[in-house]
Amino acid sequence: MSSDWIAWTLRPTRLGLLLVAGSRRGVCHVRFGDDEEELARAIAAEFPYAVTRREDVAVASHADALAAYVDGRAPDLEVPLDVRGSAFQRRVWDALRTIPRGETRSYSDVATHIGRPGAARAVARACAGNPVALVVPCHRVVPASGGAGGYRYGSWRKSALLEAEASSPLGDPADRPRRRRPAA
Repeated sequence: MSSDWIAWTLRPTRLGLLLVAGSRRGVCHVRFGDDEEELARAIAAEFPYAVTRREDVAVASHADALAAYVDGRAPDLEVPLDVRGSAFQRRVWDALRTIPRGETRSYSDVATHIGRPGAARAVARACAGNPVALVVPCHRVVPASGGAGGYRYGSWRKSALLEAEASSPLGDPADRPRRRRPAA
């Protein structure tokens, strides 16, 4: 990730304010919040060695795409990424991107998928450390015991995202994936 500057902007969505930040290479941070000043402080804290500044035009197309996705106006989400993580985190994040819209997996399902069947808790930590919510859909990972589970931006947002994806009118309903019940 480029350490010299991070441009960011905000978009209002049905789930609150959405902050989208990017470097020259791509989107490096996405988060929900309710207060513009709090989000500005959070992005500065997330990148303490970079110059962070609000530049609405610099990341506008990515922010617009993410806001459209959150608000159910776009079926897919493809934006360039510029994220860092450990080798394990990257494996988890890559696996999360393969979970189809409208479906969920348990933390243990993801652990098994990446070849680490005993690493469900480590998968949960990787999900919690995901810097690009929505683009890497950590909201699609749920506890095997049921329910939505935790979410960095509030379990109500996670539930709303899952519900919207499961019932989205976008696209041909015959092609829409079904919500999969997590393995026990």
